[in-house]
Amino acid sequence: MNTNWIQKNILGIIGIVIGAIAGFAYWRFIGCNSGTCMITSKPLNSTLYGSLMGYLLFSIFKKEQKIQKH
Repeated sequence: MNTNWIQKNILGIIGIVIGAIAGFAYWRFIGCNSGTCMITSKPLNSTLYGSLMGYLLFSIFKKEQKIQKH
């Protein structure tokens, strides 16, 4: 993997990891008792949803590069 790509997307990567941990923890400790909840009934669904939400939340703080015109 290119380290330049990682440096550009570090906030998104951190968001995915933290979101995945939070999604799994939500399933583990709160979850859905009846099994009818689409997101929280299975650990994979909850972890993937948490990853997506973490990425979206952390990507808000990404600074955009300004292009200079000469």
